[in-house]
Amino acid sequence: MTFQSPERSPLSRNDLDPDPIAQFRIWFDAAGEVMPLPEAMTVATVDGEGRPDARMVLLKGAGDDGFRFFTNYEGVKAGQLDESGHAALVFFWAPLDRQVRVRGEVRRLDGAASDEYFASRDRASQIGAWASPQSRPMPDGRDTLEALVDEATERFGEGEIPRPEHWGGFVVDPWQIEFWQGRGARLHDRFRYTRDGECGGWDITRLAP
Repeated sequence: MTFQSPERSPLSRNDLDPDPIAQFRIWFDAAGEVMPLPEAMTVATVDGEGRPDARMVLLKGAGDDGFRFFTNYEGVKAGQLDESGHAALVFFWAPLDRQVRVRGEVRRLDGAASDEYFASRDRASQIGAWASPQSRPMPDGRDTLEALVDEATERFGEGEIPRPEHWGGFVVDPWQIEFWQGRGARLHDRFRYTRDGECGGWDITRLAP
């Protein structure tokens, strides 16, 4: 059985906001009306030998500084981001047949921004940030993780849980963002924003599907 995407409205140059972040928010809000977790995105990185890697994470903000997410700084993902200084993001909103691709430079958020977000998390997630040795082997199975959770829970009791130094945010500052609208006969509409280094604005180019 072959899946046939429903015919979508065309995406023209005149439909696009001159600011790709503003355009992203328009599409993001539309996705949130028709599907769960529109903030789910693929974060693609490379290791020290240039081999690609990718995983799903949750977007926690998109603004003038870029696209934010949070993670364990001691995990594989964070190590690759720190080493290369670059990342790519992909959002796919199937009910709307839309995709957004982002390429940019990446840096760690400052401590204050990471503290603010950590304080907004539920208590179980805060404990998890302390307990999980992300990406490391666990030869004794899940029992080891459960013991670490119990240890962190006992350590903090009913008191406030501070952000661990090994956990915080990254921001991807984009230099290129592409908007893809699915169309019939695979003749999709694609527009690429590329940052103009001289004026700080954005050039918009239609791409072949």
